[in-house]
Amino acid sequence: MLKNNFKYIPLLLLILCVSCAKRGSITGGLKDTIAPTLKSSFPENYSVNFKGNKIKLVFDENIKLKNLNKQLIISPPMKNEPLIIPTTPTKTLTITINDTLSPNTTYSLNFGQSIADNNEGNPFNQFKYVFSTGDYIDSLALGGRVKDAYNKEVESFVSIMLYEANEKFNDSTIYKESPRYITNTLDSLKTFRLENLKTGNYHLIALKDNNGNNKFNPKSERIGFSKQIIKIPSDTVFELELFKETLPFKAFKPTQASGNRVLLGYEGKIRKNETPKIILKNKNEILPIVITKVAKKDSLQLWFKPLKTDSLSLHIEKDKYKKDFSFKIKNQKNDTLSLKAVQSGILNFRERFTLESNTPLVHFDNSKMKLIDKDSVAVAFTTAYDDYTQELFIDFKKEESQKYSLKFLPGAVTDFFEKKNDTLTFSTSTRNNADYGNLTVSLKNVNRFPVIIELTNEKGDIVVASQYTEAKTEIDFNLLEPSLYTLRAIYDDNKNKEWDTGSYLEKRQAEEVVYFSKGVDVRINWDVNQSFDLSIPYTPEPKKKKEKEKEKSKGSF
Repeated sequence: MLKNNFKYIPLLLLILCVSCAKRGSITGGLKDTIAPTLKSSFPENYSVNFKGNKIKLVFDENIKLKNLNKQLIISPPMKNEPLIIPTTPTKTLTITINDTLSPNTTYSLNFGQSIADNNEGNPFNQFKYVFSTGDYIDSLALGGRVKDAYNKEVESFVSIMLYEANEKFNDSTIYKESPRYITNTLDSLKTFRLENLKTGNYHLIALKDNNGNNKFNPKSERIGFSKQIIKIPSDTVFELELFKETLPFKAFKPTQASGNRVLLGYEGKIRKNETPKIILKNKNEILPIVITKVAKKDSLQLWFKPLKTDSLSLHIEKDKYKKDFSFKIKNQKNDTLSLKAVQSGILNFRERFTLESNTPLVHFDNSKMKLIDKDSVAVAFTTAYDDYTQELFIDFKKEESQKYSLKFLPGAVTDFFEKKNDTLTFSTSTRNNADYGNLTVSLKNVNRFPVIIELTNEKGDIVVASQYTEAKTEIDFNLLEPSLYTLRAIYDDNKNKEWDTGSYLEKRQAEEVVYFSKGVDVRINWDVNQSFDLSIPYTPEPKKKKEKEKEKSKGSF
């Protein structure tokens, strides 16, 4: 019996060991941060005398393709995109060339950051496959940087192109033909490098190629160019400035917006005091009209007095442009007179109290307008009307911590349709001077005058204050709202007091813009003295990519 009990001892020991074992969890180990590498290629990378149309790339681990259509840059460009398969995770990529390759030419397929490992997405950064249809690989290079001619930051994915400077190149080439060489700034770079180039003379172009066809479309795309022919080899670091051209003026068919208004869309540019000549007719009768601008749109409003008709005709002229339109008129509701205050609360000291009119105003009776402060004391004021933007300005001396009430008695304003206002009351108030900051800008190393000094919001797309100077180097911006501002200078070479873009066909660069190197912090009750050296160009920092860490799930038992 004792002998039989001995046979259970091993089982008891096993149970004891398991019960004493420490519980824990299985971890996934260290995160994989190593990018895939090319293990082999057929033909071999940097091969010469390339004859076939198939390329096979073998990697050391499974890879996946990301944004290949944006990231892959083929130089020189091929008319037909190669077929790259598979698009699913794999260790082997097969590239089928669907184009006739040029003889004695070095081709480069730069995959950018499109190749990444399948598990963690570590990119094989700027992987290039290079081959030549001739006896050697072209090895010259050209570098530089891209900036925006007006904006603080340049857009991503800017194409940099080289066209051969030969008898075939003319002003229309970039609109119709692909370049000889091409590269791309991709998403985070503002610099570029064209490699595997052949010695020769070239035209250098930068293009925000929105439709990806390697050709310039001035209606939607920005361009930059070097005025000089580029000789390669060259040690010069080139800078290209992107700008959007102003299109030639062109009007579109009018559309009815109400019973007394039509909209006339256009492309090109209309300066405030250069409105086109427009004649609106009902059969042979010329109609009196008022022309105003639609805010923030390339469109004019043509106001006419209501009439019964089936159609109207319109003739428009601007510079060399002439066009006639006919359009139907339907029975629609008429626009009516109304006034709205732009400043519904606080009126800053740098602003004019502004009223927007729903219809064009033609007559003002200041005797039927009354402005009083919080103590009911009358405040002297003047009025000014912008008939292009339909804005009525009320100018008066603003006091600190004051409340104002503006009352319009009936008939204070009359619109184009002979309608008068009812009784209207508007209110606004001011803060203390100490609630604002003051900024003095000292200009250094100004190359030439006149200069426009603009203070904008941090992004640079809204102008907060502007001063035009023909000699003065001390610029004051007083009573500013506390904020972080951007400061820029515009060399106004044609002295028209505004920034002018460039033209590729005219070989004219955009007017030079210089940004201050950092934001200007204006705080409450501060006097800021800022030196602005115009000889120091602003250099934007590369965008920092925020990588999201993927957590591995943990199991336990």
